[in-house]
Amino acid sequence: MTEGADAPQHAASLREVAVAWGRIGLTGFGGPPALLALTRRLCVVDHDWVSEAEFEDAVASASLIPGPAALQVAIFCAWKVRGWLGGLIGGVCFTLPGLVLILGLSVVFLGEHPPLLVLGAAAGAGAAVPAVAVDAALKLVPASWARIGVARVQRVRWVGYAVVGAAAVSLVGPYLVLVLLACGLVEVLVRTWGQPRPEGGRGLTAMIPPLAAGGALAGLAWTAFKVGALAYGGGFVIVPLMQSDAVSVHHWMTSGQFLTAVALGQITPGPVVQTVAVVGYAAAGLTGGLLAAVVAFAPSFVFVLGGASRFYAVRRDRRAQAFLTGAGPATIGAIAGSAIPLGLSLGHVWQVGVLAGAALWLFGARKGVVSALLLALVAGVVLVALGLPA
Repeated sequence: MTEGADAPQHAASLREVAVAWGRIGLTGFGGPPALLALTRRLCVVDHDWVSEAEFEDAVASASLIPGPAALQVAIFCAWKVRGWLGGLIGGVCFTLPGLVLILGLSVVFLGEHPPLLVLGAAAGAGAAVPAVAVDAALKLVPASWARIGVARVQRVRWVGYAVVGAAAVSLVGPYLVLVLLACGLVEVLVRTWGQPRPEGGRGLTAMIPPLAAGGALAGLAWTAFKVGALAYGGGFVIVPLMQSDAVSVHHWMTSGQFLTAVALGQITPGPVVQTVAVVGYAAAGLTGGLLAAVVAFAPSFVFVLGGASRFYAVRRDRRAQAFLTGAGPATIGAIAGSAIPLGLSLGHVWQVGVLAGAALWLFGARKGVVSALLLALVAGVVLVALGLPA
C-alpha cells in the first residue's frame, strides 16, 4: 500500500457494507478472479472507496499470506471503508451466501439415499475435477515462474520445488503442508544467507503470533485450520491438503464423495475454500460443516483485521517474498500432482470419457472451469438416465 494510506475511513454505513459485500458473495461465481473483479468494481470503480494503487497492493500483499486471497482482499476493503467492524461484517457477508448454498447441496449430494440422477450429477461433475486441478496449476505457473528470477540455478530450484510438491501429494499425504513450508523456508535461507536482517522490519511475522494456538486443534478442526492458515497459492491448493485427511486418514468420505465436494466448491459462489464445509458435513453433519468453515475462515479475519495496517510492510518484506518464491512452485506441483489420485478415484469407465471432454473444453476450447463442471454434471445426469451406473 502507498505510505500513509493504511487507515480506515467511514465512507459507508455498516448496512451498506453488509448489502454490497453480500451481493458479491451471492454472485461471485468463477473463483478468485471473478471475486476480485467484483470487489474492485465495487470499491475502486463504482464508489472510489479504495484507490487503484491500494487495491493492487492489497492483492499483492494477500498473495504473501496464507488463506484465500479473494476473501482477504474483501475483508481489507471493508476494513478500509468502515474500520474493523466493517471488515468483520463485510467478510462474513462475503462468505455466508456461498456457505449456505454449499451446505444445502451437501445435504442433497451426500445424503444416505440420494436420488439416482443426483448420483449421476455428482459422478459427472466429479469426473471433471482432475482436469480442473491441472488447469488451476497451469494458471499459477506464469506469475510464479516470473518471481523466481532468470538465473539458471534459480529456475532449477523452481522446477525442484514443483517436483517435490507433486511427489509429496502421493508420498506423504497428510504431511504435505510441512513440505510446502519447507520449500518456502529453503528459499528464504538461500536468498537471505549472510545478509543483514532488515532494521525494524517485522513484515509477515507481525501477523503470525495470534494464530499460534491453532496448532492444538485436532481432527476436523486441524484439517480446516491447515486449509485456512497454511494454504499458500491458489484456492485449489486446499484439494491436496484435504484429500488425504478426508479420504485416507479419517475416512470421513469416499474418493467419489471427495470429488463431489471439490466440484461443489467450484460451482458455488464465494471462495473455493468453502469446499472444506462439505468435508465437515461428511464428517459430522451440519455442525461439522459449520465448524470446518469457521476454523478455515478465521485465520483470514485474524490476519487482515489484525494486520491490515501492515499490509504494505508485508509486501516489502524480502523474507516474505522469498518464502512465497519457494512455497509457490511447490504448491503448483501439489495441485497438479493431485490430479493423479483424483483421476484414480474415478469409479466408472464412462467418467473417463467425461474427464476427456472436460480436458478438451478447458485446454482445447479454452473455456472456463464453472462451465466445464456444469457440462460434466449434465453429462452425468444424461448418461445415468440412459442406464449407465452411478
